[in-house]
Amino acid sequence: MTHTDEGRLLDLSAQELLHTTRSVRLRLDFDRPVPDPLITECVETALQAPSGSNRWLMQFLVVTDPDKRAAFAEIYRDAFEQQYKKLPTYIGAVEKATPEANASQGRTTRSAEFLAENFHRAPAIVLACALGRAEGGAPIAKTTLLGSVLPGMWSFMLAARLRGLGTSWTTVGLFQEERVHELFGIPTDSVTIGSMSPLAFTKGIDFKPALRPSPDEVIHWNQW
Repeated sequence: MTHTDEGRLLDLSAQELLHTTRSVRLRLDFDRPVPDPLITECVETALQAPSGSNRWLMQFLVVTDPDKRAAFAEIYRDAFEQQYKKLPTYIGAVEKATPEANASQGRTTRSAEFLAENFHRAPAIVLACALGRAEGGAPIAKTTLLGSVLPGMWSFMLAARLRGLGTSWTTVGLFQEERVHELFGIPTDSVTIGSMSPLAFTKGIDFKPALRPSPDEVIHWNQW
């Protein structure tokens, strides 16, 4: 089986699901439509994620119209080329400690550049949003606001993986946030975009865990 039948969930354990839900770019199937009911099912799962003060701030903008997708992809490419690639944190500028890690970084860079050139080809583009803005408030305001949308977006991506769909978490388009808001009619004073992703069936379902640090490298016991 190269992909899941529509409506049939992949046979993955919880551990396998958590370890193999990847940012998919090169293996997105741009030629196969994604049925609206599958997207709705993913949103239903996302809404079970935590939300600050149980306020249910999360909203989804799902873009399937070809002209809208093309217009968004143009904004994304501009942001990628004009702003993101000039940063020291640009994915292609990050140096890792080992040849293996650098090789992995190079592959990821190529896939990120591929997505920037092909975002419009995804059958759907998903923007995860939160009701509210946090400019001018205490730092906790932004943390709380985004904390009400980002867990849900991750749950959306896990649900998508279970249905044979691929996603790729990105915020690059937010370098040109005003253009994105204007394109989709998103209120600039009352809605925050937290994440954006292509959505498509994947070519094959055999994804593996990514190269990551060991737990000992990131755990601080009792104090920093």
